[in-house]
Amino acid sequence: MNVKTAYSTRASVLDAANEIRQQLLGVEPTMVLYFASSTYAPAALSEAMQTAFGATTVIGCTTAGEIADGIMLRHSIVAMAFTKAALKRFRVALVEDVNEKKTLKEKIVRAMKSFEECYGAPASKLDPGRLVGLILIDGLCRAEERVMEKIGDLTDVTFLGGAAGDDRKFEKTYIYGNGKAYTNAALLAMIEPATPFDVIKTQSFRCLGKKLLATEVDEDTRTVMRFDGKPAASAYADALGVPLETASESFEKNPLGLMLDDEPYVRSPQRIDNGHIVFYCNIKKGMELSVLESTDIVHDTRAAIEKSRAKLGSISGIISFSCILRRLELEKDGLVESYGKVFSGAPTIGFSTYGEEYIGHINQTATMLVLG
Repeated sequence: MNVKTAYSTRASVLDAANEIRQQLLGVEPTMVLYFASSTYAPAALSEAMQTAFGATTVIGCTTAGEIADGIMLRHSIVAMAFTKAALKRFRVALVEDVNEKKTLKEKIVRAMKSFEECYGAPASKLDPGRLVGLILIDGLCRAEERVMEKIGDLTDVTFLGGAAGDDRKFEKTYIYGNGKAYTNAALLAMIEPATPFDVIKTQSFRCLGKKLLATEVDEDTRTVMRFDGKPAASAYADALGVPLETASESFEKNPLGLMLDDEPYVRSPQRIDNGHIVFYCNIKKGMELSVLESTDIVHDTRAAIEKSRAKLGSISGIISFSCILRRLELEKDGLVESYGKVFSGAPTIGFSTYGEEYIGHINQTATMLVLG
C-alpha cells in the first residue's frame, strides 16, 4: 500500500490524534500530511499528532472544511500516511516571518538549498518531471504571491498547495510542523513520488467576453481603485449590466480571471469599499482581466480527475486544495454530497482553503496532486 488515509471527528485533540493513529496501524509512514479544523487547539494538536507518529515527519495546517475519501467534513482532522513505496525521497523546509519583505528571498533561497542538498542538483536544474512541491501557507499573511514568485524565480519544479483557513473566522491560521504551530509562515515540501504523478488545476468558469483593465491598484491591500480609469465597483457593475448597489451579489458567480493560454487564473472579489474592490488575491496595475461566469463544479472536477486517471492508468492517492468559495457555492446549490462522491474512487484528503497555490496565488480553483 502506497498511501493510506484516516479521519476523525472527535472533539478532543488527544482522542482525535489517537483515532487517526489507530486507523493507520500496520502502516509504517515516512511522512504524514494532515489538515485540521481550527476548532482544535493549535499547539496541542501539532504536539499530539507528532507524538502519535514518533520520528515520522508530520506536517499540516488549519482549514475551512475538510474532505476525506469522498466525504465532505467540518470540524474534523483528515490525514494521509505515505510509505516508502509512495515517496522515494522528500525534504521539508519551514519559512517563518513570510511578511518580512526584506528577508523573504534569503529565506526561500535557504529552503531551496536544503532541497538541493537532498537531490544533489541546483534548484534551477531539478527535474519537474520527477519532483513536485507542496506548499502550505498562513492564509491571512497576504504574502502568498511574493512567496510563490520567489519560488518560481529559483526552480521549475511545480509547487501547488493552499492557504490555511480558520473556519471562516478570519482571525488566525496555523501551519503545523515539528510538533509546533506557526503563524506568518509557509511550509515547503519537495517530494519525489515513487510512482508517476499528475498536477491538476481546475476551475469552473467561462469567459463572458468582457474585460477590465486595472488602472489604479494598491497591491499591499489587494485593492483595485479603478478599472479602465473608472471607479472599480462601477466598472465591474457596468460590465455585468447590474446596479452598483447589488454588484457585490455577483462576486461569487462572476469573479475576474487573468487569462493565460486560454486558462483563467481566478481573482475573486471580496468586498466593495468606498467604490473600490478588495480582492482575495493580488491584482497588479496594468493587468487585463476577463469577466467570468460560473459553470458546473461537480462535472468539471470529475472530468479533470478522470482525465488524470486516463493519463496515469490508475490513482493511488489525491491531495486536494479547493477554495472555500467553491464549497460555499456547492452548499448553496445543494451539491456538497455530489462533489464529495467525485473523489470516492481513490484515497483522498483535502481542505477548503483561503486561496490556492499554483504558479501564483489564485481563488475559486482546485489544485490537486494525483499519485498514480
